[in-house]
Amino acid sequence: MVTGYLFRKFVLSAAFLLALILSAAAAPLQLVTLQYPPYEYQDGDKVDGIVVRLLHHAFEQLGRNIEITVLPWKRAQLMAKKGQVDGIFTVYETPERLKYLDYSKKVLIPQTVSLWALRETEVAYDGTMDSLADVSIGLVLGVSYGEKADRALKSGALKHLEYAPDSAQNIKKLLAGRTSVVIMNRYGALHHLHLQDGFERVKELTPEISSVPSYVAFSKVRNHTALRDQFDQVLETMIASGDYARIIDDYFAEKSAKTEF
Repeated sequence: MVTGYLFRKFVLSAAFLLALILSAAAAPLQLVTLQYPPYEYQDGDKVDGIVVRLLHHAFEQLGRNIEITVLPWKRAQLMAKKGQVDGIFTVYETPERLKYLDYSKKVLIPQTVSLWALRETEVAYDGTMDSLADVSIGLVLGVSYGEKADRALKSGALKHLEYAPDSAQNIKKLLAGRTSVVIMNRYGALHHLHLQDGFERVKELTPEISSVPSYVAFSKVRNHTALRDQFDQVLETMIASGDYARIIDDYFAEKSAKTEF
């Protein structure tokens, strides 16, 4: 009797545990991000963007659904740190974040920072920040532009800085001729130039200032290292097959075809 009872109890417990595991696997992964067009952003009741589309495609290949929530960046980071969500993107790698995040080993998307000027504006830029010492430069207050630019800003080497509250205003000032150049993330610049019908009026200066890799990272509290490795394999396949580039190209083609973009 006792043996039969224990056996039945074991079977029920095992079945319950299996049900929990299957339920957890079936539940959508909860990912958080920030409002950062065109990479990721809230558009009405929909979350869209280049990286959002890349992630949906990747996780579809893994047979996993994802739910993405756009939050203030500090809150998103805290939720990932506490394990209240499964992952976070697009996130730079720092020693502090490595303590609580399992980063994808493959770069999710590089964030290239470059200079933009009106086509008729002559800028004696030779690839060094010193060559911009006497040029009026548009920036967004509180934004990091990578180590090279940030170091020049901190040192005072750049003497004519024009700060704006956001990227949209930064581009508006450039198109109005109120600043000679702006420093901006490449895809972000393309996004706002299309919105303000200014793409044909500007040029991107070369060489680029920097290219900072950004990643999707999973909360260590959730123990998603196996999922992280599977994601890396899928992302590598997407890049090799051309799906990665196609998704980005399709995004801009779709947005450019709409009058509101």
